[in-house]
Amino acid sequence: MHSSSPNILPQSFYDRPTLKVAKELLGKYLLRTSADGRIVAKIVDVEAYIGPEDKACHASKGRTKRTEVLFGPPGQTYVYLIYGMYYLLNFVTERLDFPAAILIRGIEIVEQRGEPLAHPLHIDGPGRVCRHLNIDKALNCVDVTIGQSIWVEDRGERLRANRITALPRIGVDYAGEWAKKPWRFCLRSPAQQE
Repeated sequence: MHSSSPNILPQSFYDRPTLKVAKELLGKYLLRTSADGRIVAKIVDVEAYIGPEDKACHASKGRTKRTEVLFGPPGQTYVYLIYGMYYLLNFVTERLDFPAAILIRGIEIVEQRGEPLAHPLHIDGPGRVCRHLNIDKALNCVDVTIGQSIWVEDRGERLRANRITALPRIGVDYAGEWAKKPWRFCLRSPAQQE
């Protein structure tokens, strides 16, 4: 299935500093089409991984078959397996040969199988995100800027800066000082701003 939506984020969106892209992904809509139909989900929780010096980034161990996609063009998916059971979805950012990506940690599903949901379904945790969106290794190295099987759309929602919370990344204690960097960004609901 192919989307010709004019709202699909172009490669130029991802070809920028990763922290800027990470914050701007919040409130955008992740679309996934498969044999099960279409799912539309608002992105509400992301983590940035930036460059070979970032000890939490897979590329810190060098350029390997697994991490090659991180050095590739921006706007590609990087999907990998952890603990032998959970797939995680990342979007590659920045220029060619500079390894950086954004992990999708949390979403709110607003449409399933073409039907809008009365109440958004909050999915927390990157493994659960992939399970709900039916994402596995087959979606590694996919170009998300062409609107096939997985892509991100800007539907015109503008966020106030006070709706974005910056936190340390999760599960990367092995990265030492790098684990403390506030490179996780979450979208607070209007009710949580009070």
